[in-house]
Amino acid sequence: MGLKATYKDIKRLLYRRIYMSKQKERSIADQFHIMYYDAFLFGKTWGESHFMGTHIKKFPFDTWIYQEMLHELKPDLIIECGTYKGGNALYLASLLDFMQKGEIVTIDIVDYPDKPQHPRITYLTGSTLAPEILSILDEKAKGKSSVLVILDDDHSCDHVLQEMEIYQRYVTPGNYMIVEDSNVNGHPVFPEHGPGPYEAIEKFMRTNTQFEIDKGRERYYMTANPNGYLRKK
Repeated sequence: MGLKATYKDIKRLLYRRIYMSKQKERSIADQFHIMYYDAFLFGKTWGESHFMGTHIKKFPFDTWIYQEMLHELKPDLIIECGTYKGGNALYLASLLDFMQKGEIVTIDIVDYPDKPQHPRITYLTGSTLAPEILSILDEKAKGKSSVLVILDDDHSCDHVLQEMEIYQRYVTPGNYMIVEDSNVNGHPVFPEHGPGPYEAIEKFMRTNTQFEIDKGRERYYMTANPNGYLRKK
């Protein structure tokens, strides 16, 4: 009995050490995440990220994940909500060039000047929820076997949730709806933001059974999109 109890004690101690290590690991990652995120206020890190000279405003950890995903998924169509200056659209279009297939449709309510031009990019100006925009996307997605959706515009909870409910229809089985900037509102950055993408994801997943959160896309410790890589079953 004494020997068995010792084995149990050792096992319990090992589990405790593993748990404490995970806690410490998460704490260090979160501290770096906060420092990295806030540094954009001082002209550093993601706030000054560029791709081929165009402002992109992404964590390099996530852009690396994106290239892995595009290689795996070989999308015929990428739908991006939130163009900004077109840096991410150019990055994705360049990756599609490597595979010699696919196009990206990107939407923003602001038509920023001097956006990069590329034969695989279509820019649309307007609300991502406007019927005329959705009508164009319906036509673009028709007959496509691999469609990826990226939501990166208005980050308020209600807007993101509405987008998720609508744009899920474009995502093909096995592909993804990526909800960006779910790190705000204290997850772990910008706690003053208020309910945002993270909370929208929580609400969406309570009732939706078609998608699952792919935590494997967060394996570089830090992502702007925690719980935001949603794979369609």
